[in-house]
Amino acid sequence: MQELVRPRRLAPGARVAVVSTSGPVPEERVQAGLDILRGWDLDAVAAPHVLDRHGEFGYLAGTDQDRAADLQNAWCDPAVDAVLVSRGGYGSQRVVDLLDWDALRAAGPKVLVGFSDVTVLHEAFAQRLGLATLHGPMAAAMDFLKNEQAQLHLRATLFAPETVRVIIGPGSAAMVPGRARGVLLGGCLSLLASELGTPHARPGARGGLLCLEDVGEETYEVDRLLTQLLRARWLDGVRGVLLGSWENCSPYERLRPLLLDRLGGLGVPVVEEFGFGHCAGALTVPLGVMAELDAEAGTLTLDEPALR
Repeated sequence: MQELVRPRRLAPGARVAVVSTSGPVPEERVQAGLDILRGWDLDAVAAPHVLDRHGEFGYLAGTDQDRAADLQNAWCDPAVDAVLVSRGGYGSQRVVDLLDWDALRAAGPKVLVGFSDVTVLHEAFAQRLGLATLHGPMAAAMDFLKNEQAQLHLRATLFAPETVRVIIGPGSAAMVPGRARGVLLGGCLSLLASELGTPHARPGARGGLLCLEDVGEETYEVDRLLTQLLRARWLDGVRGVLLGSWENCSPYERLRPLLLDRLGGLGVPVVEEFGFGHCAGALTVPLGVMAELDAEAGTLTLDEPALR
């Protein structure tokens, strides 16, 4: 597994575009997110369809074509340095194959930030463009708008990534002890499983440090998703696993034995409750960067800063 291309860090005055590739988002949340970004001396702008809602499927932020166009146009605009997704939900799968990947490649590397449903885009940008991205808070999500810790860690990653080369899971513990090196990848478990068999999908997690988290899944559903990855041999050769939040899933005391049952037999370090995903104060984790995991210390040390 090769390390991916790292985009440039942001500087004061950089233009960042907020797009909605998944679910609809209230106007006041978009405005609040833009205000925070502008407070960081960024030129933050909203894409034309960021507030749209699909006429028939209310869980989508407008039509597939408009959501794809907003992402495409923002990425291909030479004045835009970063694209931040407004919120998750569902919908990125419906736009990923509508994008002109040759045009996106020609536009050059830029910063992409998001998580949850954005996992589909992280995987696509890695596989199709060879680009490192940031698994971080969404610009109009409450866990970003109301949490200073999440804001500060994202801001440091964007502006001074050398200051956050060591990422510490504040409440983490070693489910399976050990140390491992690999390229960071992953995201939302259900989205990773849904990518299996699709065009340009990652063939597997071999050589990687796999980040996993999810929201709103019962224990049996997490079992099904992990078992699917195991049966597909997608986890063969993985070097380590970082488990983030399991917000609104089964109580963790019931979920934990299942995670150990499905992942403990991989023979690699596994760290739990590392503090990324659908949780308060979520950490920003760069995907595509080579790093070392120390499960017992609860640390992730990047070989180089997430952004150049």
